[in-house]
Formats: sequence, structure tokens, C-alpha cells
Amino acid sequence: MKQQDLMTYDAKARELVGEMTLDEKLGMIAATLRPYDAITLSGMFLPGNWGGYNYRPWKTRAVKRLGVPAVGFCDGPRGVVSGTSTCFPVTMARGATFDKELEERVGKVIGAEVRANGGNFFGGVCMNLPYHPGWGRSQEVYGEDSMHMGKMAVALTNGVQSQNVVACLKHYAFNSMENMRFKVNVTADKRTEQEIYLRHFRQAVEEAGAGSVMAAYNLYRGDQCCESKYLIQDVLKDRYGFNGFVITDFFFGLHDAEKGFHSGLDIEYPFPYRWNKPALKRLLKKGKISMEELDAKCVAIARTLLFFQEREDPQKYPKKILQSKEHIALAKEVADKALTLLKNEAVLPLDKKTKKVVLAGELADYCNIGDHGSSWIMRANADTVYEAACEAFGKRNVTLVPTAELNKHKKDLEQADAVIAVVGLKHDDEGENLSEATSIGGDRKQGIGLHEEEVELLQGLAAYKAKTTAVLIGGNTLLLDPWYDCVGAILQAYYPGMRGGHAIVDVLTGKTNPSGKSPFVIPYKEEDLPKIDWDATEWHYEYYHGYRKLDKENVAPRVPYGYGLSYTTFKLSGAKKVHECNKCVKFEVTVKNTGKVYGGEVVQLYVGSNGSNVDRPVRSLMDFEKVYLKPGEKKTVTLVVKKKDLAYFDEAKDDFVIEDIAYTAYIGTDEQSCVDTAIKF
Repeated sequence: MKQQDLMTYDAKARELVGEMTLDEKLGMIAATLRPYDAITLSGMFLPGNWGGYNYRPWKTRAVKRLGVPAVGFCDGPRGVVSGTSTCFPVTMARGATFDKELEERVGKVIGAEVRANGGNFFGGVCMNLPYHPGWGRSQEVYGEDSMHMGKMAVALTNGVQSQNVVACLKHYAFNSMENMRFKVNVTADKRTEQEIYLRHFRQAVEEAGAGSVMAAYNLYRGDQCCESKYLIQDVLKDRYGFNGFVITDFFFGLHDAEKGFHSGLDIEYPFPYRWNKPALKRLLKKGKISMEELDAKCVAIARTLLFFQEREDPQKYPKKILQSKEHIALAKEVADKALTLLKNEAVLPLDKKTKKVVLAGELADYCNIGDHGSSWIMRANADTVYEAACEAFGKRNVTLVPTAELNKHKKDLEQADAVIAVVGLKHDDEGENLSEATSIGGDRKQGIGLHEEEVELLQGLAAYKAKTTAVLIGGNTLLLDPWYDCVGAILQAYYPGMRGGHAIVDVLTGKTNPSGKSPFVIPYKEEDLPKIDWDATEWHYEYYHGYRKLDKENVAPRVPYGYGLSYTTFKLSGAKKVHECNKCVKFEVTVKNTGKVYGGEVVQLYVGSNGSNVDRPVRSLMDFEKVYLKPGEKKTVTLVVKKKDLAYFDEAKDDFVIEDIAYTAYIGTDEQSCVDTAIKF
């Protein structure tokens, strides 16, 4: 859908708002704190219970007599936090699939489960770019690249809204420092702002017609994001043409009731803290805020809700669809297609004769679905690698070896047919941090490598390298040095969801062919990435980060962006430009599965500019397609560059400018391999 579609209910919304009482209007712009919510909130900050406050939809006041529904907020993004819902792999893992069609299917299931939980609003289209991969909530977003982020978010939004659920983009904007998110003031030059950190928000607004946006906790250019007229009114609503409604981040988003009222903000969540009725009535009486502004907020909310309420539902939404067999199967499929093989020296897939297996590391038998903050699906009913391995090899053939007890199991290691070390992170290493007083979750202040004891574990397995695989769990970059040469294979598993254990074992045994691609670059050392101070209250975001920073500085990555191995082989041929007009340029390339097993490949298109008047990246991702092929099968893939995406933001003109210069298209299977193909246009 498009933003203009929401305007089909504008006249009706204005008519209904004109009939509302003042109390009804004020009830629309702030969620309602119910008695059982107050009880839940009293214990929400206790460690291990942070996700508990989200167990049912948060609602604004409906205006029942006029047929205007309440907003029924359900959190995400791994699935619907309320109730017993399907727990998908985290967004970063879904980003690794590079599969837009698959992500739209995920969105449809999430939308359906929002409805089954009694909601009509999904607050889980997370799309903040990690300025640095140590950001604690990196797992909630698709990766480091803006174009990739935008395309995947469009797919999820389309899926969610197909079920007549409002999709909410968050956290707008520059919200990628966790521990100081309530205090940090982020700055950026306007070109960096528009090209890098807001472009994907614009993409989801314009291309998917997202119905809502959540403003962030942090400050931008000195203003709280929830009170920033520049971000909300000037950019989002006026420049991007957003016709939906904007809500605050929960609890602490709004500081100044009057300033927030004038910013274009529409709803305070999850209850009327600053926008309570007495306070707003006083501001109205004093003339500090106007009835026209209040009406505009109510119209934006009403037209959006009416649009989705009045459409015919594509299905019914009984409770029995929650964690249904079909939905769990999709969660498993996503995990299968997300797992990313980073190294394989003839170790995987395991030989069919494999019988005795050693599983090393505490994470091998740990239910590890990710963050325990607002995205925590507490009733995920998730499996573990150990449980799945016992099913595959028989319990008595699987030996669990704790990280600190490797030396006690020398005989088991020698007799094992395969050694699998499951290492990485869990919820208390990274994730949402709700209190400065606790060290649980938050940003990775200790660096982006493995724990020291896990590095020692992997180094201790060097003698068994020919049969050892390291399985990495975590929400973003984990450095592979100094242990890279100690193992024969490396599988990046992210946080793979409620059937992640089985997905990992299926890839290890060859039942599934891995096809994930790294949605972030992995450097040799952290110093190759942007500098960051996680305790800063002021921070400036530079233009370059991730793979584009390494390219610009001519620094080789350990693992390129978009890289991932397979158990089969693919060949790209015949790359060429096939069409050009004033709106786009189209390219074609033939992909053939030249191996012996079915598999998936991601064809990636990057573009570099020549002779630009401004500093430009060496190349930037412009399009990608995931294809699945049988042995010997080939397919022609079409990739598209929109001319508007070639533009840079000219601060003097306050607009995007498309230069009349030469561009070069690069087509490959990762950001580095694409340099072998150069097509001028």
C-alpha cells in the first residue's frame, strides 16, 4: 500500500473527530494504564522479568459510539511478545537470509498472531543502523546497510499490514547506543542523516505505506526525538509524506508535554504521563496548545485505524493459530535459510557415518533466543543444540563438555567423530538495558570478540581442527581472531529462534544446505570500525561505517559483507545492462547451480560512481535477489537500480541531486567478489 491510501479515510476521520468530546479526543492520544498493568509494572524492572510487562496489548481509548477503535499495541520484533506466540529468529538473522519474499511471509504470520492476541498494531519493524556493532540491540535490526535494511523492512511491513495490522517503524531516529539511550545527544551532518540513517525509514514509509512510526528516546541535535519538530513534522510528515501517526517510545520518551505537542507527535505510550488530561486541559486553557493541533492528531490516528479496520480480513484469527504447526515450521525455515557458513575446510557437512559427537561450551544446552528486554517472547518453547543433537545422534553418543573442563575430556575428544563448539553471547551479554544500575544486557562495552574463556576453548581444540566446527551465537559481529585457524569450520547462527537448535544440527549434518549471507562486515580487529564511547552523552555519527568504511580506507575484511558459503557451488555469467530510462537501470545475470545439491544463492548488485563532485563510497549495495536452484538448474535474475538511489544529498540545495556522471555496476555473491564484474552505465 501507499501513504496516500490512508487519506481515503481522511474525510470520514475529520467528520468523526468533529463529533468527539474533548475527553474522547484526549483518550485517543495516550494509552490507558489499567489496574493489572500497574501491578505488572511494579515488578518489570526486576532482572529476568523485563519482558513480563508486554504480555498483552497496550490500548488507547476507543471511541466506541463513533466506531473508532483503540490502538492495540503488541511488541516485537521476533514475533508477538503478547501471549504464546511464534518466536522467529531475531531480525539480524532474518536479514542474513537476504530473502524479501520470506520476510514478507514472516510479516503475514506476525500480523495474524497480533490479531489472535487481540491487537491491531505491531511495534516491531526495527530499523536503526548500528553505527558500531557493539550496540546492544543490534540483533533487532537487519544489518549494517541502509538499502538492505529498507528492502527487508518494506517486506515485513507489507506482510504485517496485509493482515490489517498497523506496522510501526522504530526507533526514529539515531537510536543505536543502548546504555545511554535516555541521555545521549546524537549529531550528524545533514547529508549523513538523509543518505545513511533516515533513508530506510523513508523507504518503508513511501514503498510500504507504514501506518505508524515510533520516536526514539535519545536526543538528536539537542532535542528529544519525541519532541523534535524537525524529525517528526519537517522530515517525516512534510518531506516524506507520512500520513500515519507517530507514537513515543515507552515510559520515558516524552519529557515536555507542550514541546511534544507541537512536534507532530500523536500518541504518548504506554500511559498518559505527560499527556494526562488535567495537564493538557490546562495547556489548552492557557492557549499553549490548540484544539486544531489536537484535532489533527486525532484525525491522523482515526484515518489510519479506520483504513485497516474497514478492509476485509484475508483470514480468521482464532487463538489456535498461535505457535501453530505451520507457523513454527516457518520459524524453522527462516533459521535454515539464515545460518551463515563463514568457513569450511572440508569439515561440513558431517559424514553420514558420524556417530560420536562432542558438544563443547555452555551455550550448547542453553535456550538462547536473544534479548530479555521488550522483545522477549517468554513462552517461546525453544529447543537447544544439545536436544537436537541427541535426536540426531542418540543421547548416549553426545557428550557435553563445559567450557572450563575441556582438559578433562581428552579421551572423548579423541574418540569423537565431530566436535561442535557452541560459543558467543546471550541476553546478559547484549540486548535492551532498562536500568543503569544493572549490567544485564546493554552495549558490548568489553569489545566485540568472544569471552576470553571461549577463545581459550577454541584454541584448546586446535589439535582436533579437522573435525571441529565453531557455532557462533550473537546479534552482530563477533571477531574471529585470534582463534580462526584453530577450527575447520565456522557457522554463524545469530539467535536462531524457537527451532534454532534443530536448524543448526540440520545444517551440520547436511540435511539443510546453508544459504545465509553475513549482513555485516567482520573486520580483523575492532579498531577498523568507527570509534565509540558507550558512556558518552554527546556523540557525532560520521558518514562511513561498516563495509563502506573499510573500502574507503582500503582495509581488507576478515569476512566481507554479504559473504556466505554453501554445500554446492554457483556460477554467475552474462552480467549485462538490459534497460535504462529516466527512473531506473536494469541488469541481468544468469545464476547456475554447478554443484550436486539443492541450494540458495544471493545475487548482489553494488554501484560505484566516477568523477563525482562529492566524496562517495567505493560502492554501495543497490539491489539483491535470493534464488534457490536444483543441481544443474540456472535462472536469469533481474536487478534494478532506481535513479533516485544514485543521488547524494546536497546540503546547500536541501535536496537530493542526481549527478550526470558515469556509474559502475558490480554484480557478485558478496561485496568483495562483485569487483570481478564491472559494467559502466
